[in-house]
Amino acid sequence: MVSSNLFHCRKHSWPPEDYVSRATLQLLDSDSAAPPQHAWRRRLNSHANILKEFSVTFKEAIKMVRLGIRLWSYVREEASYGRKAPIDPFTRESCKPSASQGVPLGGMGSGSISRGFRGEFRQWQIVPGTREASPVMANQFSIFISRDGGNKSYASVLAPGQHEGLGKATDHGISSWGWNLSGQHSTYHALFPRAWTIYDGEPDPELKISCRQISPFIPHNYRDSSLPTAVFVYTLVNTGKERAKVSLLFTWANSVGGISSLSGDHVNEPFIGDDGVCGVLLHHKTAKGSPPVTFAVAACETQNVNVTVLPCFGLSEGSCITARDVWGKMAQNGEFDRENFNCGPSMPSSPGETICAAVSASAWVEPHGKCTVAFALAWSSPKIRFLKGSSYYRRYTKFYGASEKAAQNLVHDALKNYKRWEDDIERWQSPMLKDERLPEWYKFTLFNELYFLVAGGTVWIDSSLPETDVRHGFHESKKGEATNVKVVEAEVSCSGEGTKYDSDGYGSANGSPMDYDEEIHKSYSWKDESASPWENRNPSQSHHSFDMIEALNKNDDVGRFLYLEGVEYIMWCTYDVHFYASFALLELFPKIELTIQRDFAKAVLSMDGRKVKFLAEGDVGIRKVRGAVPHDLGTHDPWYEMNAYNIHDTSKWKDLNTKFVLQVYRDFAATGDMSFGVDVWPAVRTAMEYMEQFDRDDDGLIENDGFPDQTYDTWTVHGISAYCGCLWLAALQAAAAMAYQVGDKFFAELCKNKFVQAKSAFEKKLWNGSYFNYDSGSSSNSKSIQADQLAGQWYTASSGLLPLFDDFKIRSSLQKIYDFNVMKVCGGRIGAVNGMHPNGKVDETCMQSREIWTGVTYGVAATMILAGMEDQAFATAEGIFTAGWSEEGYGYWFQTPEAWTIDGHFRSLIYMRPLSIWGMQWALSLPKAILEAPKINVMDRILLSPSTRFSLGETGVRKIVNEAKCFGNTAFSCSC
Repeated sequence: MVSSNLFHCRKHSWPPEDYVSRATLQLLDSDSAAPPQHAWRRRLNSHANILKEFSVTFKEAIKMVRLGIRLWSYVREEASYGRKAPIDPFTRESCKPSASQGVPLGGMGSGSISRGFRGEFRQWQIVPGTREASPVMANQFSIFISRDGGNKSYASVLAPGQHEGLGKATDHGISSWGWNLSGQHSTYHALFPRAWTIYDGEPDPELKISCRQISPFIPHNYRDSSLPTAVFVYTLVNTGKERAKVSLLFTWANSVGGISSLSGDHVNEPFIGDDGVCGVLLHHKTAKGSPPVTFAVAACETQNVNVTVLPCFGLSEGSCITARDVWGKMAQNGEFDRENFNCGPSMPSSPGETICAAVSASAWVEPHGKCTVAFALAWSSPKIRFLKGSSYYRRYTKFYGASEKAAQNLVHDALKNYKRWEDDIERWQSPMLKDERLPEWYKFTLFNELYFLVAGGTVWIDSSLPETDVRHGFHESKKGEATNVKVVEAEVSCSGEGTKYDSDGYGSANGSPMDYDEEIHKSYSWKDESASPWENRNPSQSHHSFDMIEALNKNDDVGRFLYLEGVEYIMWCTYDVHFYASFALLELFPKIELTIQRDFAKAVLSMDGRKVKFLAEGDVGIRKVRGAVPHDLGTHDPWYEMNAYNIHDTSKWKDLNTKFVLQVYRDFAATGDMSFGVDVWPAVRTAMEYMEQFDRDDDGLIENDGFPDQTYDTWTVHGISAYCGCLWLAALQAAAAMAYQVGDKFFAELCKNKFVQAKSAFEKKLWNGSYFNYDSGSSSNSKSIQADQLAGQWYTASSGLLPLFDDFKIRSSLQKIYDFNVMKVCGGRIGAVNGMHPNGKVDETCMQSREIWTGVTYGVAATMILAGMEDQAFATAEGIFTAGWSEEGYGYWFQTPEAWTIDGHFRSLIYMRPLSIWGMQWALSLPKAILEAPKINVMDRILLSPSTRFSLGETGVRKIVNEAKCFGNTAFSCSC
């Protein structure tokens, strides 16, 4: 065990003055060039240590040997079809993970590129579900400085020192460039979606440089937030007595990461666009039939800034123009020939040859003067194709089209609009950054954890239909696979008048819809500052946008959205994990959150009868059972082939259906969107009815079945469990509340009746006087303290419902978790361990019981906040910051893993669940709609007989599901 003095110094403040001289900060204090007061900071010469991956113990390996053999066989089988298995623990990346990450580039869902804090471009995820982690070292910013008189000159790549993969300086490739920056006086400052790199007298002691990286991640802006582009704004301040000619060079390889540059047939061409935007287009022909990609690198020419380009150069001695020639030309002249704009497209590259492009922007900076130079990068891959057949157009093509010209238009608009983006970002972030209640580490970590919505393999498509459907009206499966997917038509009784559900699964109530609040702002763009929902926010007010944003209308088309469970677990929208992460989407992009819930609502009513082998036990079952919430929306054909996860049969899991009901009710209560509530109610009721089969003894409670049948999928549960049982109680209450509001009073009474019975059984069988036991079984860990035991209470309080238990039980359980799971492990400096024995020893029953889950720790902290235990909450969550993000920690910034062990070894980097830190923010300032949500007292007088069987409600959904019908041209197509 790591001693608690590993993190010997717990800092509470990271002022920019500790990293950048006050004089430099004053010089840069205009036009957002100076780094913000609150940010995550590193020096560029900081060591990027190699991260340590977890390993199973001998005892755990023996238990999992059969699973391992079956999984290895499955991975090989998928590889034989040219596909990657969604879970593959056997294949290792060629690039070892290191503590080198920084803020990623671009908006959401159009492919992403990350940029390390030292300046390298890495973590390429242009093609959905694939990732190239290694940096492309030819992609760099460099600077060339000469002063009047010619006495002083400087030339350096703006990245520190030598990097892996660089050869000798005598080479003709990028090793010949000037890698002269030490990084000692250069610092990185991250506040997602922006980052600042400050060169405080490097490489020229008399030139202060700020590089500001800006991406269009703007809450409630469903247009610009989809754009695959980023801007780099350089501010140059000359503190010397002589005029300085400064040339900035942006070089870019025609590559989508890895060895893709060597595949051949790539073409570069220069362009001169409108408003002084000039640059180079790099047309990349992707391998394995993936859609092509076009990059654009550009700079903006102004009265003071001259832009020139070199459309094509190579990295080897045989190239017509080599990287060595590029460096020599820039060192001598500081620019390229103007005639290069007229040279047209290059010859296609040969296999084995890498071609690159360069854009130079040069300016004279007067003594004690200042100059701004702006570059932009865009990547346009308009169509995505999943490996089993379906193709879609990305969201941004709705605004930019699908031609190769889109990349050029993207960089143009980015260079013209980035100031507006920054204004909107600052208005969004300012209330939280100025909130004096919040510790500083939390303020910037809250925003920086959002990196996952860009770098988490997100896909955002324009239409709900595949590209093949749009053209041909049907879904085409490879190899003639039978889909055998069925979706029911559902009906629900609302105040005696039925709500009919059409072939698309959406409903319209008899009578007029509810009245919505007046729209405050348009979702795509704000014409001026007065139209922004973030203007004039008082830091003391709620930080939630629900007080101000437009009512959510199902006719507002925002496309459809996917994001991965993690870059190592390649499954789209993994639902048991989305339960934790969804607070971020609900807070910032609520329309996207509702589209995801609608997708799962339709999935609940669907069935896929194809056979699947479940690897844990080797059993065979069907891919998707009607009534069960799917684990995920798929991997290689999302929406059509769900449940890519095949370790266990998740139709028998006990947490997915309850999590669906809880998320839907929270979203319904928060948005006040009655049309959404009516649309998804049949799925909610069906999901609750489905769970009744797991109440084996008619005590109102569901029982677990002696295997890991929930999100902790290696941690076995026997009988009633604190985690699943608490979720069930919460779901009963949420379903009752929602049933009343959509008019299904009979079902509401059923849920109330069952809740009363279930709560009594739950407390009787699990409450031990200070916390709820792990489960009601007789195993050695049945009395363990589970950090996540009150997950249901977290959602109950987050949704404006009444507490599940009395205040004493809630606070006592949370205090026990804090005292044992948090404080008894490394002094509270690494988060909450999942399981802890009541004697103070970590529960080592399995791999997951002994892990610290980052997202669960944030969720526990949110539950503490809602229970009035703010001090314990922030101390608990700070352990994740200390271990994951601080300089003294393990180095997991911008790649927060699912878990680490008590000695800091990670499992599954770049993972979805840590977005649950936004559950803390939700708890700190509950939206007005939640605070005013109807309070359904489930302990009120029950109007039904003591029987609590849902099946008595034959007037509801069960009556309708006997005959399956197609949804037509939706994601759940089938053969009829």
